Amino acid sequence: MKKPTIGVIALQGAVREHLQMIERCGARGIPVKYPPELHLCQGLIIPGGESTTIGKLMTTYGFPEEIRSLVEAGMPVFGTCAGLIMMAKRLVEGDQPILGLMDITVRRNAFGRQVDSFEADLLVREITDEEKPFRAVFIRAPWIEWVDPRVRVLAEFDGRAVMAVQGRLLVSAFHPELTGDDRIHRFFLRMVEEKVAG
Repeated sequence: MKKPTIGVIALQGAVREHLQMIERCGARGIPVKYPPELHLCQGLIIPGGESTTIGKLMTTYGFPEEIRSLVEAGMPVFGTCAGLIMMAKRLVEGDQPILGLMDITVRRNAFGRQVDSFEADLLVREITDEEKPFRAVFIRAPWIEWVDPRVRVLAEFDGRAVMAVQGRLLVSAFHPELTGDDRIHRFFLRMVEEKVAG
């Protein structure tokens, strides 16, 4: 089977690290700077960064309509940190532009500011086991305050949901691309391969 192409929105954030992780998993990664490039991709990653800035840039370049259309057609999308915020249907505070893709309510900067960044071992359902948890990197991280019954929470930290999946939409409050552990990217890649296989 031909290697799927995974686009990474390249407006801000850890774009290079996501691309490296995609290639390591055996797929092809491309930076996406303009909406027409979305149509070269079978899956999409929205990376971390500053969510207000990403939201404004995406709106300026015309990304939201294109992404919503592709998601309706079944394209898998993975949002990390700011990408999680962008994919939510509701935010607890603020009025920044969001994509409104997932039935979740999110609190921005819930775990504190940059100086409050931390790492933690997580048990991620369907991905990890107790012998080998996922060492997650949280940087000015959001958390998920509420999920619709159709959303599956995959990981929690301190009683808060920090990773979830709904259909072909995946979000994490932490940065798996900043670790040496590719299990979460492989999980997303399987979602893409299942969609491609039809």
